[in-house]
Amino acid sequence: MQASAIQFYFDFSSPYSYIASEWIEALAARHGRTVQWNAILLGVTFKAAELKSPVDYPIKREYALRDFERSARFEGVPLKNPEKFPIPTQNAARVFWWLHDKEPATATQWGRHGLRAYFTRGVDLSDPARLAELAAEFGIDPVEAEAVWNDPVWKARLKSANDAAIAAGVFGAPFFIVDKEPFWGNDRRAQIERWLAKGPF
Repeated sequence: MQASAIQFYFDFSSPYSYIASEWIEALAARHGRTVQWNAILLGVTFKAAELKSPVDYPIKREYALRDFERSARFEGVPLKNPEKFPIPTQNAARVFWWLHDKEPATATQWGRHGLRAYFTRGVDLSDPARLAELAAEFGIDPVEAEAVWNDPVWKARLKSANDAAIAAGVFGAPFFIVDKEPFWGNDRRAQIERWLAKGPF
């Protein structure tokens, strides 16, 4: 019997999602697992959980910005805090689900492309013009990409993905579900690795 895929929930505006996206595939492969990427909107999950982004609390903001970069250095991942942060990412996420429903592997590549663009080059994914340029860079017709993110079908698809995530208990990102066990945060890497190596603990 094939082991179940690791569910990986991310937001294109989440620095910890970006960092985790750079290690989750290799970790899963070491243990014979695949990863199913799920683009969500943190704002929606925060609202459901009555939470706010750490940078929305004055006492946490400077620490959080410092920790984003430190955590990336710890993992050996390039990261530069974007000038504009956080940003709304629904358009990038709608393109993700459009690609996903045709070919999940391409959607995963788009997810990685968007995260890297925002967190290493500061590409503002909330700016339609910049997002269209990024789509073209990825190999998507920018006119088609814009039509997708404005299409009610893909707006509804993202909403259903957010609803499904909340129903699964997701309240932040990155969020992982491994064999029905939830793990929240980039800092749960060691626990996920042990779970995959030795089973439940």
